[in-house]
Order: sequence, then C-alpha cells, then structure tokens
Amino acid sequence: MRRDDDVSTLVETARGDGPGKARAVARLISLVEVDSPKLREVAQQLVPHTGSAHVVGLTGSPGVGKSTSTSALVAALRRSGRTVGVLAVDPSSPFSGGALLGDRIRMSDHATDPGVMIRSMASRGHLGGLAAAAPQALRVLDAAGCDVVLVETVGVGQSEVEIAGLADTSLVLLAPGMGDGIQAAKAGILEIGDVFCVNKADRDGATTTRRELRGMLSMTDRADGAWKPPIVLTVATTGEGIEELLAGIDDHREHLESSGEGRRRRLARARREIEAIALGEVTRRFGHLSGDARLDGLAADVLGGTTDPYRAAEVVLDQI
Repeated sequence: MRRDDDVSTLVETARGDGPGKARAVARLISLVEVDSPKLREVAQQLVPHTGSAHVVGLTGSPGVGKSTSTSALVAALRRSGRTVGVLAVDPSSPFSGGALLGDRIRMSDHATDPGVMIRSMASRGHLGGLAAAAPQALRVLDAAGCDVVLVETVGVGQSEVEIAGLADTSLVLLAPGMGDGIQAAKAGILEIGDVFCVNKADRDGATTTRRELRGMLSMTDRADGAWKPPIVLTVATTGEGIEELLAGIDDHREHLESSGEGRRRRLARARREIEAIALGEVTRRFGHLSGDARLDGLAADVLGGTTDPYRAAEVVLDQI
C-alpha cells in the first residue's frame, strides 16, 4: 500500500505540524468527498481527536460579501493566535461536477499561512447550500487541530437554514438595499441566526436594515435567559467592524458552554449524521433492486390489484 493511501499515516500527519500536514488534510477530505471505501476507517480514526473546534457557519443570499467576510474573519482570528479551517462550499459545474470557484481565488491572502487550512467543496446539487460530505470534512479539520472552522455556504437564498444543523454558531450576513431583511423573515433565517452582520455598511440604508432587523428579532419568541443575537455593521473589504463581529461570535461560544446549549446542539448534529448515514445505506442497497425481477413482479402485483403499494414496499424493505 502506498504511504499516501495509509489512513493511519494520513491522520497522524494531519494532526502533526510537519511539512506534509496540509497535504494529509487535503487527502483525507478527498477520501470523504469521493465516498471512498476507506471512509469508515477514516471516521474511526478521526473521532477520538474531534470535538474541540468551534464551527461557525456563514450564510446569506448571494452578493452580501460572504467570501470577503470569511477572509476578514480569518485575518482577525489569526491575529488572536488561533488556527483556522475554512470549508468554502461552491456551486457545482454542470459539466464536471466540481467547484466553480477555487480556494486560492477566494482566500489568496491566506493561502501560504500554515495556520490556515482552506478547502473548496462542490455542492454537487445538494440543497441547503452545503455539500453532502461537509460533516465529515469538518471532522477532518477539527481533528487537524483547527481552533475555529468557518463554513461558507453557497448562498442559495431560502434554503440556507441547513447550516444551523451543522454549525455551533450561525452567522447570517445581509446587505443594505437588497431586501435582505424581508428575505430573512421569509426564509426562517431569523430563527437560526446566532449573530447577524449587515455588511457593506458604507452604503446607504445600512442603519435602516439594522433597525428593521432588530424590530423583527424583537417579535421572535425567546425563552428567558436565551441568547439575544447581536447585529453588527461591517465593511469587510476594509475590515471595519470585523473585530466587533468576532467578539459577538466569541460571546456566543461562551454562552453555548455556560448554558449547555453547545452540547445539546452537538448531540443533535451527531443524531442527524447517524440518520443520514443510515438512510444513505438504505438508498444504496435499494439501488441494487432497481433492475431486480422481484421488483418488477411486485409492480405487476400492484397493477393487477393483488397487493397494495405499501405492502409491496414492506416486502422490498425486508429484502434489503
């Protein structure tokens, strides 16, 4: 077996500080993306080393400046001495299935920083602004020692709420003049946002957007002692407001730890991941039956009225 393909070696290298660390992390994420036969072994060896990273999801409609804000947050985190992982989920090419935008285009200022690990992943048609392999890719970055992992979603509008199930802290970005306040209310983003950022605050209407957002948040039912999301004005291109934004993220992390909400969220995340893997396995096994004569026979029975589709489905489930 080639050394590059040995999972134990890859995990050991990814967790170290040697020159091959970035390559090992990239290789492990590649194994995750292609659903490698070694994926189970990868997961088994990564799990004991995970659970320390603070996962921050950045979401919002296209054009609000998610990539620029992500880059600015990386710079602020590095100034505070923290190591950072970035998972940038891109739209997929309709031809190759690959990501349309590359990490070097997005984060060129950080590409040579050994304290920053960046990976672009293609959504490959997966709804919700994320890639299907994102949870396992996050586990790789966590095990590699990242203090904070930033997950930047595609930006697909009203499907963006999926990030709330993956992140410890959900950061919702809006911009003035785009009707984002109303879109946030329609998409349910008001409920999933832990920190709100009105980016491009040097444009007219930024304070109006913040005021509208604050008014909508005030009408949201929250239990006594619940977290109250801050609303921060930023200009990501210049770095204005980014330190305040990071302070809001850090405050939320402290709230998660002190209130026990962080553990509850991570338990829910693990439960959803288990369910997804189980359902994926059922789907895979069912795929083998698509050309099976037994399935054709059941279809004929349903058509002939000798059985019903629910009973036929039970027979199929018994066979997988």
